[in-house]
Amino acid sequence: MIWALSALLPLLPLLIWWISSRPRKELRPEKFELPFPPESQPNWKGRRLSPLSIYQKEDPANIYCYCPATGQFLGKFPAHTSSQIDNFISQARVAQRSFYSDDKFQMKKHKFLATLSTFILKNQAAIARVACRDSGKTMVDASMGEIMVTLEKINWIIKHGDAALRTSSRPGPSNILMKYKKAEVWYEPLGVVSAVVSWNYPFHNMLGPIISSVFAGNAVVIKCSERVRWSSEFFLQIVRSALKVCNIPEDLVQLVCCWPDEADSISGNPGLDHLTFIGSQAVAKKVVSKASEVLMPVVVELGGKDAVIICDDYLKAKGVDGIASVLMRGTFQSSGQNCIGIERIIICGDDENYNQLVEKLKERVSQLRLGSDIDQSEGIDVGAMIMDLNYDKLENSITDMVESKQARLLCGGKRFIHPNYPSGHYFTPTLLADVDPKSTLAQNEVFGPVMMLIHAKDNEEGISIANSTSYGLGGSIYTTNRKRGFEYASKLRTGNVAINDFATFYVCQLPFGGVKGSGYGKFGGEEGLRGVCVEKSVCYDRLSCMSTSIPPVIDYPVGERAWSFVEAMLWVGYGGLRGWRWIGKLIDGMKP
Repeated sequence: MIWALSALLPLLPLLIWWISSRPRKELRPEKFELPFPPESQPNWKGRRLSPLSIYQKEDPANIYCYCPATGQFLGKFPAHTSSQIDNFISQARVAQRSFYSDDKFQMKKHKFLATLSTFILKNQAAIARVACRDSGKTMVDASMGEIMVTLEKINWIIKHGDAALRTSSRPGPSNILMKYKKAEVWYEPLGVVSAVVSWNYPFHNMLGPIISSVFAGNAVVIKCSERVRWSSEFFLQIVRSALKVCNIPEDLVQLVCCWPDEADSISGNPGLDHLTFIGSQAVAKKVVSKASEVLMPVVVELGGKDAVIICDDYLKAKGVDGIASVLMRGTFQSSGQNCIGIERIIICGDDENYNQLVEKLKERVSQLRLGSDIDQSEGIDVGAMIMDLNYDKLENSITDMVESKQARLLCGGKRFIHPNYPSGHYFTPTLLADVDPKSTLAQNEVFGPVMMLIHAKDNEEGISIANSTSYGLGGSIYTTNRKRGFEYASKLRTGNVAINDFATFYVCQLPFGGVKGSGYGKFGGEEGLRGVCVEKSVCYDRLSCMSTSIPPVIDYPVGERAWSFVEAMLWVGYGGLRGWRWIGKLIDGMKP
């Protein structure tokens, strides 16, 4: 018996950890079921929309939704009007007051996130199919870019969110005469916040601001893109079902989708307390201008031209196979429609290393297969793009670069008419080598399946090329020397840097945002949670017997000795040892 117990002794810490890590009963996730739309099922048969457009002239009041991978019609939804948007915001305001004033607010917000996480994990394949059907991406792309990052955000906030929003004690005044004061910062909800999100990751882009906003005690109004209206409606049902089973008002989360001419009803709405905008520079300027009319604080994330800098030591030590896989995933995931996707690959130094990598990538890019993998389960690497509006411009830019010898076209460079899905929006995975870093495509965001290889003579030139665009969102540095990696990271003019990796700063729940033309402000991590809060500065007496009083000499009417008193007060407070000789004047000034 003793022998058996001693054998189990090493397992005791594991048992203690398991017991302590189990959530308290009141925090355990609730279960709920939700029927998934039939259109998301594999091999679903639906009619092709014609003309293939979200806007139909004969029915301008509705948004028409279709699958960009196949052209199949998914349904139509009314475009919201300004009066409807105002009503949604009013409903959100009422729900927020009820939610935050609830005695069980702290418990309910944790239960809500745990419930949401459990549902997502259990139904990850079905959720991914909904995202794929509406955006054209593949299931693997949806798993990594929609499901994983959302689960990570939820679980990180469950574990660390309370600490981020806990009352922050501050040192208080440095003046010795005011040491009786205690200073704190309280983090309180703003009220009703909003997020205008892009279409490239419809599930994660919608869930991200909901998770942080609700945890901070806010209501949130999401304005989704018209291009993912169908999936966004279903994702709203998931969120509201989780709210309902946790006894939280469903109106706490609202979804808006409107035509551009009604968008000012969001960006300039005095009923909103904060706006996060994810989109293009051109639209951001309009949004920020309108928001300024009601003095609404705005965070803007505007895409990037992220570069991977492969230092001269890296390929010599590591070879090309491993880095080639990273570059492929970073460039072609979601058909290149990633704000922190790899847009430029800068190979520094040795010609031989550069040429080897070019050949390896040429071999791999040429073998990529296009299609809809929820309808054709095997043999698909890259999905569709969500729209084909820029295909002419992209094809012409590639042709111009090649003809002007600003690049060599090794693969792709044109749209692809899929034999099984002729209505789908496909662009052939493209590889451009020997790219001139000053060329149009090298300077501007492509947001498509285009890989660009740039050869730099050395690492310093590589850094210079990386910094040469108007963007500054993210970037990567590959080197075998950690000290060098830190040095070069400090030289990159970007808001985010990954060393010997790409884009992992996003998964790490760090504050996310860019510099230069990539926007300003941050969301994500501790800073993102606090960003949707009122940072309330609070000062109070450490002891009830000590509080501020106005010395008679400076009380109204001001006495003759007022100046000598305040001079002495400043010397005592800030003069260090020299200030002690002023104590007499200070005491004298405090006499009636």
